[in-house]
Amino acid sequence: MDSKNLNQRRTDDPDTAAASTTMNKSNYKSKKDMRMDMAKRGLRSLAMAVAIPVSLNLLAIYLGSTDNYPTGSSKPFWFPPLWALRFICMASSFLMGLSAWLVWADGGFHKNPTALPLYLAQLGLNLIWDPIVFGAGAPWVGLLVSMGMFGTMVACTRVFKNINPVAGDLMKPTLAWVAFLAIVNLKLVFH
Repeated sequence: MDSKNLNQRRTDDPDTAAASTTMNKSNYKSKKDMRMDMAKRGLRSLAMAVAIPVSLNLLAIYLGSTDNYPTGSSKPFWFPPLWALRFICMASSFLMGLSAWLVWADGGFHKNPTALPLYLAQLGLNLIWDPIVFGAGAPWVGLLVSMGMFGTMVACTRVFKNINPVAGDLMKPTLAWVAFLAIVNLKLVFH
């Protein structure tokens, strides 16, 4: 493309000038107003970062729910009830969303381009595990998914920890939960 043919945006363009001065300090009455505006935007982005994975997890549970879970005496004593298993999966999604937001807030998705694909991969695997195991009744496939989920979670934890140590530490309980899910899934395979 020829650089002579490119149109430059001019600062006297009202649309561009309005967009470029939205965060200008002169638009605020005080520093407190500026900080409050920044805090509001931060809370909105945090709410979205947490609500999206939790909502997707709820949707996956709803769409893929059947009664393919062992009950009564056929279930080992250490198996959690199905409602507890799904509740902890949602809590895990909450922690993953919070970790991703911390990484995003530090600019980590730009600093390390592998962070976002790893997060999305483990989120996707997390979302399809429940419908595969309990909806389709395919514990062998679920075992493969849980192994892939564990691998991507380990990689995601390492990348997140390099960007934001708190985000990496928040991923550790979800990593332990995924390891437990793999054990539950293994027991379902040989059930």
